[in-house]
Amino acid sequence: MSATHTDTVSWNSEAFDEIVSNDTGRPVLFTNARVLTMDPLIGTLPGADVLLVGALIVGVGPGIITAAQDDNAIVVDCTGMTVVPAVVDTVALVGGRGHRSEYVATLTPGNAGDLLVVPDELAPDVASALATLLTRPEQVRALVAAGRPVLWAGADSPGRPTTPVAGIPAAGDMTGSPRVGVWIDRHDFLHQELTAEGRYDETRGGRPHAYQGRYWIDGDRIDYLDDLGFWAFGEFQGEELHHAGYAMRLG
Repeated sequence: MSATHTDTVSWNSEAFDEIVSNDTGRPVLFTNARVLTMDPLIGTLPGADVLLVGALIVGVGPGIITAAQDDNAIVVDCTGMTVVPAVVDTVALVGGRGHRSEYVATLTPGNAGDLLVVPDELAPDVASALATLLTRPEQVRALVAAGRPVLWAGADSPGRPTTPVAGIPAAGDMTGSPRVGVWIDRHDFLHQELTAEGRYDETRGGRPHAYQGRYWIDGDRIDYLDDLGFWAFGEFQGEELHHAGYAMRLG
């Protein structure tokens, strides 16, 4: 993507340079914006600020700018802009959540710093702001994920994450991994063997080879692709592997 409008190329360029080079944990303050929080308690705030510290939103509302100098914050002037969640809970968007605590993605203090900044005229509501991102990205002033710019002034931010390569990856060599072996649930019903060749083989209730396929581990997450074609996942929690309602330990 590339910026095509001179007014967006220079948008908050000094603040952007400070954010990109911010390795001291300075707060980042988006100020004087119309903020559509999607939080049913906070609602829509005109002339408001959104304060990020690291990957999190720590404050939303008017008047936060008064402490910007005290906190050595990087200030992004959003006059004429609307800020919306970059990760949108579409169920909440159509009124399908019964409780505030059920909302998946809002601009609420304590939530991830994922936000989208779009000119007011292109963002009468959240849906319109998202449509601008998808159909006219050159008009987007900022797209921020976990406090770090992804797009700025309609162009890719330097150092932004790259899209994973499409397609099923080759199985990794798990030789020497402490997670290789046979995992057994507490009732001795499920035995799941993880091999060093990146394959798994499940025995269920004494029935061997109930499911077989490939697996990949990323941090504490494990993804399975069964030879039957379906995908599943699990999570390592301490000494246990949690998968499909089972809690397993190395046998």
